[in-house]
Order: sequence, then structure tokens, then C-alpha cells
Amino acid sequence: MYMKKQLGLFDLTMICISFVIGMGIFRAPVNVAKATPDIFTYFLCWLAGGLIAFCGALTYAEIGSRTPSTGGYYRVFSYAYHPSIAFAINCIILVSNAASLGMVALVGSEYISGVLFPSATSVKSIEIVCAIAAIIIFYGVNMLGLKLSSRTQNILMLIKIGLVLLLILSIFFAEPATAVQQSSSVAPSMKEYIKAFGIGLVAVSFTYGGYQQTINFGEEVKNPPRTIPRSIFFGLFIIVSLYLLVNYAYIRVIGFEQLKDSKNIAAIMASKVLGAKAEAVLSVLLFIGVLGYINGSLLSNPRVMYAMSMDKVLPSLFSKTSRNGVFTASLTAFSLVAALVVFWAEEFDRILSFSIFLDCFGMALSAGSIFYFRKKTRHLDNTGIYTMKLYPLLPVIFIAAYAFVALSIAFDYEKNNYAALTGFAVLAVFMIIYFLFYRKANKKEIPG
Repeated sequence: MYMKKQLGLFDLTMICISFVIGMGIFRAPVNVAKATPDIFTYFLCWLAGGLIAFCGALTYAEIGSRTPSTGGYYRVFSYAYHPSIAFAINCIILVSNAASLGMVALVGSEYISGVLFPSATSVKSIEIVCAIAAIIIFYGVNMLGLKLSSRTQNILMLIKIGLVLLLILSIFFAEPATAVQQSSSVAPSMKEYIKAFGIGLVAVSFTYGGYQQTINFGEEVKNPPRTIPRSIFFGLFIIVSLYLLVNYAYIRVIGFEQLKDSKNIAAIMASKVLGAKAEAVLSVLLFIGVLGYINGSLLSNPRVMYAMSMDKVLPSLFSKTSRNGVFTASLTAFSLVAALVVFWAEEFDRILSFSIFLDCFGMALSAGSIFYFRKKTRHLDNTGIYTMKLYPLLPVIFIAAYAFVALSIAFDYEKNNYAALTGFAVLAVFMIIYFLFYRKANKKEIPG
């Protein structure tokens, strides 16, 4: 099916930013502060996360430049690996993405429910209703077509970036937090520092993740060999800069020790700058930011399901499109899974480690495909496609970093509710499904 090229550099950059800046930056800093013993380690986690993201961004930029196609993130696996791996990994990525969408919707509903229903007694039920309502609204927006949903995304992302900038401005207007003495004066050992760094990176990885989904729009992008890498690079540069600045604002205004036990940290920031009444205004803006993440996720993931259906590893129903090019069945199925997750994921922490552990498989294997694509698409070199510098160092750093995060989750199994074992179980289930129903599928060849 021919895909109309509708997305330019600005559109794709905004989509890239929307995949990354969800609610993570308004919640994950609490988890990072709890995991790290001091401010230095705290910022080391965020800086390392940014550098790792740049390594990944440049890797995915070249992959997307070499293989521009709709559902490109799935096709990376279908070209480079055995069909069973392509099927299983993409299925767990879809589950993880739906879980992340539901989790972000719940965090956003924590902010908005208090504004809409300040005297409600059943707070959790109201939060669930608000989260599902947000999913339904943007399900409807995406059903109207890519043009409307991408324009909506641009508006929502500009609001979200403005919100982050507002938090950064608190550096200049709020009184610095009073320093609180740490409860223990015993210096952590090197082993404890490494463990703290690894656990901190789990939350940081969630906050930085998502940019790789930009390559799902390959056939719908104007001049993809040039636009895809530039949009990922510009998007990551903006994101890393904003994250480092807003984390400095959190530490300066709230305080490092106080941050460990804080909730709704963005609202706290607003109240310290503008007074208690500002919390309600900021809560509404934060919920709008959540809508941007929801819309971006509903834009991207149905395209992966479409690509899997075209390769006959999902039923043909998922490749059906409406008159305005909407992947109707895929969008409906993904939205339904995300809504169901809302009922299960009652708390942010409950699903964080599980989601990131699943992501570690996808990130490491998809980045590793660059070695395959470099070999198989040598004929594209010097034809205008993007080619990263410092190859193969950058993808090796990226893969090693996600292996370290996965091991950090696995070794901290009691605190993470056996997230690694659950992740392995989910992967095994999808592998079994593949060999029961799809074992005759052939490995895909790169077109051209």
C-alpha cells in the first residue's frame, strides 16, 4: 500500500519529543533520588542516560535512514533476526508500550482528578476513569487521520515544552530548599554505588525511552534519509537539555533529600513559585502533557502492528485501513490493551521495572541490527543516507548500557517484584505462540 508523505522535519521532531517526554520527568526523579546516595550520583544517572540516549539516537538514525518503512521498528527485527525473535520481541514491545501508556495516563490522572473532583472519596476510581477517558478521546482523534493527529501532536508538545520551561524558570524565582542532613554518615561502598547507579538508570531509561519509535513513520516522511536522522538528533538534543535543567530545578527548589519522599513534584514546584493556587493550574497543564504522550503512542504502535500483519505474523485484519489511511483494527486493539492495563497498573512503581526489563530486549537487539544493515546495505553508502561517526563504538556502548540496566533489575529481584522473571515468562509465551502458529514464516529480505 502506498503511504502519502505528510511528515516534515518539524512534525517528526515533535513526534520524537512526544515519545520521550511523557510523565516520566514529572515522576521518575523521585525514584532516581530514592535509589542514589547523593546528588553527584543522581546527576550522573541523568547525564549517563542522556549520553546513552544519544548513542541510541544516532544508531537508530542510521537504521531508519537505511530502511525507511512504515512500522520500521518491527522491520528492523524481521530483516536482521529469525522470524521467531522478530515476532516475540515486537509482541513484548507492544505490551510494554501499552503498559507505559496506561501508566502515564494514570500518573496524569493523579494530577487532574484532584482539580476536577477535589472532594471525591473514591480517588482511585476517579483516576481510572480520567485515564481511560484520555485514551478514548485520542483514540477518536487518531481515527480521524494522520494529518489531524500530527497537528494535534505539535500543539500538545509545544504546551508540554512550555511547561518544562516553566519549571526550569523556578530556579530564578523560588527560594532554594533548606538542606536536610542525610540519615547516614557512613559512605557507601563502591559496590553500593554501582548498584545505586544501576537502579537509578532504570527510572532514567524509562524517562529517556521512546525516540526509537520515530522510525515507524518511514514511508510517511518527506525525504526520510535526511529527515529521520535530523529529527531524532534535534529531538534528543532538546530533551537532554530540558531534563538536565529541570532536574537541577527540582534539587534546588525541593531539595535532594525531600525529593525522595515527594509526590506530584511539578505541582510542588508551582506552589513554591506562584503559591498554592498555582498547583491546580499546573495540574491541568500536566494532564495536557499526558495527552501528548497518549496521542504519540497511539500514532506509532498501530503502525508496528500493521507491519507485522503485512508480514503475516499477525492476522490480516491488522493491516486494514480506513478511507483516510487509519489502521483501524490495530489502533482499536492497542487502545483496548492500554485501557485494560489502567485497571491493573494501580501504581507507577508497580510496572516500571517490568516495562523497562522488556524494553531492554528490544533496545539491545534493535540497536544490534546496525551491524547487519551495515553489511547488507553497503550499496547505499555515499548516496546521501545518514552514516554515524564512531562506529561501532556508539552502538556497543548503547547495547552494554541496556544489558547493565537489565542485570540491575534482575539482581534487585525482591524490590522489583520479580520483574525479570515475569519478563522472561512473557517472552517465552510469545515464542511458544510463534512456533505453534507461525513457524513456517520466512526471514524477510531487505528490499532493493
